[in-house]
Amino acid sequence: MSGTAILINLLGGVALLLWGLRMVRTGVTRAFGSDLQRLLGRSLRNRLTAFGAGLGATVVLQSSTATSLLAASFAGRHLMATAPALAILLGADVGTSLVAQILTFDLSLLSPILLVSGLIIFHSVTGGRRRNIGRICLGLGLVLLALGLIVSTSEPLRDSALAQRILASLTDEAVVAVVVGAAIAWLSHSSLTTVLLIMSLAAGQVLSISAALALVLGANLGAAAPPIVATLRSGVVARRPPLGNLLFRLSGCLLALPFLNEVLPWLSMLEADAARQVANFHTAFNICLAILFLPLIGPMSRLIEALLPDETKTDDETRPRHLDAAALDTPPVALANVRREVVRMGEVLEQMFSQGFEALCNNDKALASKVEKADDVIDGFHGAIMQYLTLLSREPLGDRDSQLCADLLMFTTNLEHVGDIIELNVVESARKKSQQRIQFSDEDLAELTNLFDLVRDSMRLCFAVLMSDDIAVARQLIEQKTLFRQREMAATARHQQRQRSAAANKAGNGVEASAIFLDVLRDLRRINSHLTSAAYPMLDTAGELRASRLRPRQN
Repeated sequence: MSGTAILINLLGGVALLLWGLRMVRTGVTRAFGSDLQRLLGRSLRNRLTAFGAGLGATVVLQSSTATSLLAASFAGRHLMATAPALAILLGADVGTSLVAQILTFDLSLLSPILLVSGLIIFHSVTGGRRRNIGRICLGLGLVLLALGLIVSTSEPLRDSALAQRILASLTDEAVVAVVVGAAIAWLSHSSLTTVLLIMSLAAGQVLSISAALALVLGANLGAAAPPIVATLRSGVVARRPPLGNLLFRLSGCLLALPFLNEVLPWLSMLEADAARQVANFHTAFNICLAILFLPLIGPMSRLIEALLPDETKTDDETRPRHLDAAALDTPPVALANVRREVVRMGEVLEQMFSQGFEALCNNDKALASKVEKADDVIDGFHGAIMQYLTLLSREPLGDRDSQLCADLLMFTTNLEHVGDIIELNVVESARKKSQQRIQFSDEDLAELTNLFDLVRDSMRLCFAVLMSDDIAVARQLIEQKTLFRQREMAATARHQQRQRSAAANKAGNGVEASAIFLDVLRDLRRINSHLTSAAYPMLDTAGELRASRLRPRQN
């Protein structure tokens, strides 16, 4: 076989390995993603439970990067402090080494069994958890097939003089080997893939054990980089755990690098097989990291917080910053990012709503112009979130994530409509009222203030529904809509009664003031309807809604 053919087959094996691991991670995320989130969320009691949760989640996901992004997401939403997040990441590092241990055994017979059973399961159901279990089986089968392909393809490299010279240089230059391993892990976004490749080359006697160990150190170091890159646009709280994990791994590499040659005899005493020696070193390295740094979680978290202090609010508050493209491979993280941006969008909208009403009541043209500019911010959030959700929807999502994606899209669109109503209607009414020097009567102003407060309460409730998924809060939001409708009808009736008694406006412009008053009532009703629509998907899923408000026909 020519050198070109060997290289093509080797790259094909690596590509198949990456794709198989991606299928496993995708299947696990879609089938058990919410369970994994709850597991991590409940692991905050102490550093040992957090460590165990990170280990378990990574064994299931087969990706420490995915676990790192989940932990960073929790930290960014202030659901998890830096210390337990760091403990989770130490557990994730050990978890990925245990997966490598499992895959060192001869499981070649399992590959066709997993592929056939996975294909049958995948095509026998139309969706849901069972279909994703089929995807997991297919992914595991591809991983085992790829490992066999890499081993068989790399065997001719033992007789290649050029390959021997290149690989011999790695044996003599441990620092260069660490850099090469780190680069491969960074490019592949997976330390597991890199370690499995190193194990395969060592098993084929293409790599010396000393070079393989240095490459493993580099793989552990390089795998800490993707979560850092993925969270660069996130807040400082979300960036702290990945940075801490990088410092853990960097410190471990610096401590272990001078002693690689001393470790070799101990590894050969435990296992004669080269692949097993590499796997044992990988596991021992991460266990030693956990033993060394778990007691130092507190000081390390304080160091990270000093390196990344809390940021002050800047103009970036008006732009999306959590919609990381790298998180699209992990739907729970991507959806959490969207929720965070929707909440930020809501903060701008609530301020815009308050300022619009103030401009209306006080005939403030400058404030009305400020509200119009705020709508551009709302439009920016809406466009960015829609684009992000569109990209996410192209991924093979599970039923729950797919529904949440659609709900967030509808929720964001309703918020954008609210912004348009405030800009195009409420602000226009404020300008008209200011130009014509119209003043509301005390009674009309009190009616509008009462309804405005009710709508603002609905706005806050709708975001509580978004963040809590609480059916009781969703019901309260719908009840708020009923209350608004009752008060609006009563306010309209009282206003019309005042108009009939010619007491609505003492300045003599009662018709114009009445028209603006009724227009604002209509706008508040439309805003309230858009806000309360956030409760319907949850209540419909829970079976809390009637099919129709119409009474059945009488025969």
